Amino acid sequence: MTQNILCEVSSCVHNVNQENKCGATQIYVVNNKSKNASNSEETDCKTFEPTS
Repeated sequence: MTQNILCEVSSCVHNVNQENKCGATQIYVVNNKSKNASNSEETDCKTFEPTS
């Protein structure tokens, strides 16, 4: 499994030094519309935590 997770969400605490690299120990992605997503727009990252 890859260790290089990219993310451009600058308002997330896991965005390491705002360099678009996710520093979370694990990533949790879920479907947001149906049971079987057919594209990335139909998924959500539940790992997101807002910066304070």
